[in-house]
This record gives sequence, C-alpha cells and structure tokens, in this order.
Amino acid sequence: MNDNYFKTNKETWNQKVAIHAKSEMYAMEAFKLGATSLMKYELASLPDIQGKSLLHLQCHFGQDTLSWARMGAKCTGIDLSDEAIKLARSLNEELSLDAQFHCCNLYDVNTHVTDTFDIVFTSYGVIGWLPNLHEWAQIIASRLKEGGTFYMVEFHPIVWMFDYLQTPPKLAYAYSQEEVIYEEYEGTYAEDGETTMISKEYAWNHGLGDVINALISAGLTIEFLTEHDASPYNVLPNLTQNKEGLYETKDQLYPLIYELKAIKKPR
Repeated sequence: MNDNYFKTNKETWNQKVAIHAKSEMYAMEAFKLGATSLMKYELASLPDIQGKSLLHLQCHFGQDTLSWARMGAKCTGIDLSDEAIKLARSLNEELSLDAQFHCCNLYDVNTHVTDTFDIVFTSYGVIGWLPNLHEWAQIIASRLKEGGTFYMVEFHPIVWMFDYLQTPPKLAYAYSQEEVIYEEYEGTYAEDGETTMISKEYAWNHGLGDVINALISAGLTIEFLTEHDASPYNVLPNLTQNKEGLYETKDQLYPLIYELKAIKKPR
C-alpha cells in the first residue's frame, strides 16, 4: 500500500519542481547569485561545517544542500522526485560545486549511499511524508560516523493537526496518527503566480515523542529539543511577521517549529 502512496507523492512533487523553481519563495536568481537558502535556526545550530561531510535527506531540488556546500561542507543530497534531483544536479554544475545527488525513496537510501557522514540533516516539511520513523531513524544512525551529528528543524506536530483546506482551519487530525491522511487541492505552498496544479498528497502525523523515541531506539543520544513560536516561512494562514522577519500566529498559543540535535556516540 505504501508504494502506491509514494508513487502519488512522487508524481505530485515532480509537478511542484518547475513551479517552485520560479516562485518568489525559492528566489532562484538570488540563490544563483550567492544568497543562501538556509534559515536562522539551522545556521545557528550547525555553525561549523567547513570540511565536514553532510548527508541531506529529502533535499527537494538541492538549494539547502548547495548552500551547505558553499559553506565548505562535502554534501550529498537525496530526494524522491527525479525532477527535483535533475534540477539539483543542473544547479550543482552551473554553480561549479561538488555536491552529489541521488534520486531515491528515503527508505532506500542505504542502497544508493554507502558512505558515512559527519552530519545528517533534514528540514521543514519532511517527516510527514514518512509512515515509519523507526526505519527512518535506523537509516540516519547507519549513515552517521561515530561521533556524528543528526540535526533536524521541522514544523511542529501541532501545526499538522489542522485541516487548512477549510476556512478557518479546523482541528481535524490526531497529534500522532498512524492512519494515512489524504489531501487533494489546487495549488502548492510556493506558487509562481502563473501556474496552477492539483496536489495529491498522502502523509502521516508524528508527535515529538514518536520522533525522539525512534532516534533513541536507533542508538542516538538527544542533545537538545527546542520549540519555537516563529517560522521562517509564511506558509500557514493568518501569520504575522515579527521584527526578525519570521512568521508567528497572532496569539502564539502553540509553537510552529521545533529543532532537534542528536549524536551518535562512539562505542
């Protein structure tokens, strides 16, 4: 069954690539001229990556991967979408960088990537596409060197409890939900102002306990878990921009973002 879900998601993400690449959100021309696509949370939490090897899981078309490469990391990116990886490779060549990219399902990483890394990184809207976090965590642990760091920054699970296809958004889904969630809607979170598409998406909700326990079960040691009221992205309804240029809910009743760092301690 999951193969059918992944097939549908891949088709949707393949359609998103061209739209996102032309969108204001992804700011492609500025990126090509040297602007980083990385945000304050990940830059603050991974300040010293010069000379480090980094595996970027679910990298879309590789802007973050290539931003880390510009900062001196030796980077490898993977993504489910072949259109995304095609564009990532093109950008890598155009910008004269040396990142590597592989098109594969997250759960097939170990058949495509056999190196181990100083850092495994993933960010913003990633784990909801994955039905099984224990397998995800085992893959992360297997790709980390001893002493290596796993870092993720992600939308808070409370965010995904709402059905945003309704106005106003309605609390509709469980905080942690094994049952798959299907949504079909017109558009995508980063429009180019010209193109419309029908997004068909299967996803799963994972609470913070699910994430932490999966990583601990895989042998990683949690270094920190931090929750934030402000998102770098204006991708939810009715957010307001704060003085730092980040986006918050009006009442700030729940966090929008969390970040987590874990270590694979030497045996």
